Amino acid sequence: MARGPSPTVRRRRLASELRRLREAAELTIDEVGEKLECSASKISRIETGHVGVTPRDVRDMLEVYGIENDEREALVQLAREARKKGWWHAYNEVFTGSFVGLESDAASLRTHQALLIPGLLQTEGYTRAVHRAIRPDATEADVERRVKARVTRQKLLTDPTPPEYWAILDEAVLHRTVGGVDIMREQLHRLVELAALPHVTLQVLPFASGAHAGMEGPFLILGFPEQADPDVVYVENTTTGVYLEQPSDVHRYTLMFDHLRAAALKPDDTAAMVTQAADRLT
Repeated sequence: MARGPSPTVRRRRLASELRRLREAAELTIDEVGEKLECSASKISRIETGHVGVTPRDVRDMLEVYGIENDEREALVQLAREARKKGWWHAYNEVFTGSFVGLESDAASLRTHQALLIPGLLQTEGYTRAVHRAIRPDATEADVERRVKARVTRQKLLTDPTPPEYWAILDEAVLHRTVGGVDIMREQLHRLVELAALPHVTLQVLPFASGAHAGMEGPFLILGFPEQADPDVVYVENTTTGVYLEQPSDVHRYTLMFDHLRAAALKPDDTAAMVTQAADRLT
């Protein structure tokens, strides 16, 4: 799985630049829509990255903004690259939205989970058991398709240039036997193996820590290598996920993560706790 700016990240970068150039030209979204004879909502969706944009649309917008020559061609080329399909498009029915595209290009991933093992750390058996539980009406073919997609996504951690991955789990995750004793034991051993990788840090938040900053729910902070791509927070719920990109939101969740890692067990103590939890499964 090749690393490098993904189409999703390119589209996000392009959207941000188009918004900046429109504001620099002192034009409103409505005014741009009128000049290009299209709806203001189309311009808005382009600027928020919710829809793709054709190279022709980009060229037309940049002409309105007074952008010429090399800068214009560079952004038109970025639009071409943003329209390419990433590997995850083979699993369109599994991966919705832009999450996997953003994840694939992140330089750092910091996550907190209170209910289950994070997807990138799951074994096939654990993944299969989770999907069967949360989608009781799914066919076996659908479950297996989702398992295969998850396994493909996990190659990110064994890439030659993997992201820095830091996961903080609530102790409850270790004691919830998902898929039966054998599957759970295998999963716990996998956690210890992955935590030994130099770019992976695993911590457990013990019950003894009491109330903590992550009790509202799971979240993931994605950090990117380019300054043009600001960090984003992904907050997941039962049906979809919300992306938070405002600096104030990113700062708030970064502060929450810092409090969580300060309250959690050290990585070595975490490995010992996970091993003990596996040994108790008989």
